[in-house]
Amino acid sequence: MTSFSSVITLSRNAMATRFEIVLCGEDESRLRAAGEEALDEVERLDARLSAFRPDSEISDINVRAARESVRIDPSLFRLLRKTQRLNELTEGAFDITVGPLMQCWGLVQGKGRKPEAGELEAARRLTGMRHVVLDEASSSVRFDLEGVSLDLGAIGKGHAVQRAADILRDVGVSSALIHGGTSSVYGIGAPPDGPDWRVAIRHPAEPEKILAVAGLRDSSLSVSAAHGKSFTIHGIEYGHVIDPRTGYPSQNAVLAAVVGPNATEGDALSTALLVLGETWLPRLIEEDRGMKGLVAARADGGVESRMIGFQ
Repeated sequence: MTSFSSVITLSRNAMATRFEIVLCGEDESRLRAAGEEALDEVERLDARLSAFRPDSEISDINVRAARESVRIDPSLFRLLRKTQRLNELTEGAFDITVGPLMQCWGLVQGKGRKPEAGELEAARRLTGMRHVVLDEASSSVRFDLEGVSLDLGAIGKGHAVQRAADILRDVGVSSALIHGGTSSVYGIGAPPDGPDWRVAIRHPAEPEKILAVAGLRDSSLSVSAAHGKSFTIHGIEYGHVIDPRTGYPSQNAVLAAVVGPNATEGDALSTALLVLGETWLPRLIEEDRGMKGLVAARADGGVESRMIGFQ
């Protein structure tokens, strides 16, 4: 257990949520400067990656890439390449081209609606990483079909948290906790009062209950959940997470959580685990060493959970 003379908390609103950093160390002014630099990076990524900001790099790609190859910053190219690999790893359950499906289900506006069969089929034709062509030599991206678009909502917060953690480490911060809303958390080192940062995962139907506790030490926790943003049509409840393979909202789980070394990948994998359900849980652990996983699904009028590696 380590004693620190200074513990400060900083926060910033970005990506439609609140990012907070708790920093522990000996020099308060140095900690504050490091935290502000990390939060500046979060804001910069919001401006670059948001599909809802017309001046963002992602919006520029969405407007132009069906007509021409679009040169992009190398760091964004690497992120898009990573989304391709994650799409393959998750058998298509994580897919950043899911935007047209989100639109036709009314989930971008937040209300929710069931689309007509023809509308849904048209959106499905525009969905799939096969439509995204990345050229390493020119650091460019293009689409092979008009109407394809990128939406990094299922990986953006995790990527921002990971970049913030990288910056804090680079400037010598050895103890910090970073979180973006309730979905992405990263713990650097250990807090003053324990061997790791303890983060609770709450029950999706009964928030006063705790499903599990993640101990984070140089690792991340990513949580994806269907509750809170669902809508009901003709007695059927639909969540806000779309299965890109079927075009329908996922019904396999109500909450999924992943602990691992990288928050960018964890964010994507928790989304995929929510879509794929507990049958994919062993594959997650097998494919990514050091990963822990949790899935909660509806069962007999309640919620049952299965976990590997959690306490």
